[in-house]
Amino acid sequence: MRPLAGGFAGLVFGIGLALSGMLNPARVLGFLDLAGDWDPSLAFVLVGAVAVSMIGVAVARRRPRPLLAARFGWPTADRIDGRLLGGAALFGIGWGLAGFCPGPAIASLGLGIGKSLLFVAAMLAGMALYRALLRPRSQQQQPAP
Repeated sequence: MRPLAGGFAGLVFGIGLALSGMLNPARVLGFLDLAGDWDPSLAFVLVGAVAVSMIGVAVARRRPRPLLAARFGWPTADRIDGRLLGGAALFGIGWGLAGFCPGPAIASLGLGIGKSLLFVAAMLAGMALYRALLRPRSQQQQPAP
């Protein structure tokens, strides 16, 4: 049941990305260009996503456990460090250069957008490089959930 629920959630997420214009790198870059010809339309997508997330988290926090798992996997990190800032900067630079972030890039593969294939390949290479070189040893020995 969990794979089916995950697939359905991914499908709904991908449709939402497509309908919102997040799969169009030119539109995303227009939103990120605050000093130039700024396109504020994706701000509504951002506000809507934050509102839906806030409601979802509020509902989930009232539940003793998730529907399809034994427990919730709430974040436990509570400090801002160099790794967090570096990762955020790298994410922002990649998003600003390509007009894609991971979710829209993967959804764009289904539309045959060639630029997304290059982005996803680079993203997977970066993930493999992190896993091989930079991931803390304490995380390397833990099995995936």
